[in-house]
Amino acid sequence: MTKLALWAVLGLSLAGATSANAQSMTVTSAEIKEGATIANEQVFKGFGCTGDNVSPSLSWSGAPAATKSFVVQIYDPDAPTGSGWWHWVVINIPASTTSLPKNAGDAKANLLPAGAMQTRTDFGAPGYGGPCPPQDGKPHHYHITVSAIDEDKLQFAQSDQASAALVGYELNFHTLAKASIVGIFSRQPEKKK
Repeated sequence: MTKLALWAVLGLSLAGATSANAQSMTVTSAEIKEGATIANEQVFKGFGCTGDNVSPSLSWSGAPAATKSFVVQIYDPDAPTGSGWWHWVVINIPASTTSLPKNAGDAKANLLPAGAMQTRTDFGAPGYGGPCPPQDGKPHHYHITVSAIDEDKLQFAQSDQASAALVGYELNFHTLAKASIVGIFSRQPEKKK
């Protein structure tokens, strides 16, 4: 076998190993199941919504051995903004962490692991903001994603006022693997009297 052929086989083997790592990572939630309707407990309180605004518990496994930290995001691509809506962003979660408890998105509850930081969402402040789509009956898909990162702390998102876009920019260069679940929520139009 020539050196070139050997390098090609080795390269394909490594690419396959990376794909296997990405496919083995999983995330689950006791409150939000894949493809299921999100409960009122997780729905936003405000903007006409009357939920409890409690962030769901999350557990994950299967991260690559090289993981140095995690990022959690909740994103609604169906929001009528042209750019979706970011509901929750948590960065710099230590690599030893494999779960977040219910209500960790409430900064006053102090339930995040040491070193983790919530950044600004599209509600204009750090912390969890639950689903609250327009009252048009259209289902919105809430993507809950945990990303395994190859650095202890994101380099540019250094304050709780960092935007979800800045976090996303860094994730494009530092994500080793990720796993998602998608919950669904809609609000029906008010009945005309």
